[in-house]
Amino acid sequence: MKKLRVMIVEDNRIIAELLAELIEALGHEVCGIESSESGSVASARRLKPDLMIVDAHLQEGSGIGAVEAITRECYVPHIFVSGDASAVRLLKPNATVLQKPYFENDMLLAITSALGTAAA
Repeated sequence: MKKLRVMIVEDNRIIAELLAELIEALGHEVCGIESSESGSVASARRLKPDLMIVDAHLQEGSGIGAVEAITRECYVPHIFVSGDASAVRLLKPNATVLQKPYFENDMLLAITSALGTAAA
């Protein structure tokens, strides 16, 4: 797998930092970390990430809303992470969704799935 530029959308700073460490340990680059819907939309336009890992439920806005706004302009493969993955799957049945907590192998599978969905 080629090195990806990954944008993280997570409103919990500690979780965002741990996720960034995991993404870098997997050989990818974290090009940005955002904690709100509006910030993530602006950053995606500017950074043009290869992949987004998005917390579905943010304190300021919605990760789902952010992805919808971003992908209206240009499709970016994405993974939703949530403590309630079943609720996200109801809203976005074809999305790649990762249930918190997750392990490194779960993230690898989710990345492969998200990239595969983008190619389909």
